[in-house]
Amino acid sequence: MLGSNPQGKGRILPADALAVAEAATHLRNGGIVAVPTETVYGLAADASNANAVAKIYAAKGRPDFNPLIVHVPDTEAAEAIAHFDDVAAALADRFWPGPLTLVLPVKDDAKIAPAVTAGLGTIALRCPAHPIMHALLLASGLVVAAPSANRSGGISPTTAAHVAASLGDAVPLIIDAGACRSGLESTIVAVRADGWQILRPGPITAAQIQAVLGTPPLGQSGKGIEAPGQLASHYAPAKPVRLNAATATSGEWHIGFAAIAGDENLSASGNLAEAAANLFAALHRADASDRLAIAVAPITDQGLGVAINDRLLRAAVR
Repeated sequence: MLGSNPQGKGRILPADALAVAEAATHLRNGGIVAVPTETVYGLAADASNANAVAKIYAAKGRPDFNPLIVHVPDTEAAEAIAHFDDVAAALADRFWPGPLTLVLPVKDDAKIAPAVTAGLGTIALRCPAHPIMHALLLASGLVVAAPSANRSGGISPTTAAHVAASLGDAVPLIIDAGACRSGLESTIVAVRADGWQILRPGPITAAQIQAVLGTPPLGQSGKGIEAPGQLASHYAPAKPVRLNAATATSGEWHIGFAAIAGDENLSASGNLAEAAANLFAALHRADASDRLAIAVAPITDQGLGVAINDRLLRAAVR
């Protein structure tokens, strides 16, 4: 039946103009909806509506010190919210729309609910490339806060089924556009007075950013939680995870890579983009298997592999 969820929870609608229109109405009325992006599925709400933003935190069980990313339709909308310098402008010009989030000083008159920034003087902004998310921004006329559409700390969702399994009827509407292309959350870059710093690695690498700016990233600052994805334990299955496992032990589901076949393989050819796109779905399957634990083969720690290993390291923390 169109719009039904076989698990009997939140409604799932195929991604089309009618679904976007219905989701836009939900957002304007202060509701929350799950929507696909090119990275992972997001749980969206009107970023200016404090009650709507509170529904995100409640649905996810998210700690209130963890800020949210605000999704905007274009750079002009972002500049109404945050202070852009030449570095921020150059990054937005090169990588937006796309999987790059900028952490910038928030303007005093920005129409953003306080919980979005978790009391910080900065705000995380992204212009998404996914056509459905972009259409929703335009149809609603809003900028939306949208963390990943799953219980806080759990495996990120790259399909509508992952959202339904994690959040159930806590989210009334899920737009299904199939599997997300990138499969990893956006790269988050903080623009500092003295340079730039990666707060969370993602699909856009440090080398790509340095090629635009001409300067290397700053080292870690120890400023605490400034953006999503910085908690030590995150993206985690319910089962324990063992990393750099060339073989599996009895009772482990083995996620392979390249020449290490495993029970399933992120990319038999060793393609890091393919591995990133498959990572969270593989973790979901491993967590749902009859095995007691999960083992993951070594992943090259170069380029996109840095972001993959970041997610795996946080998934393995207990």
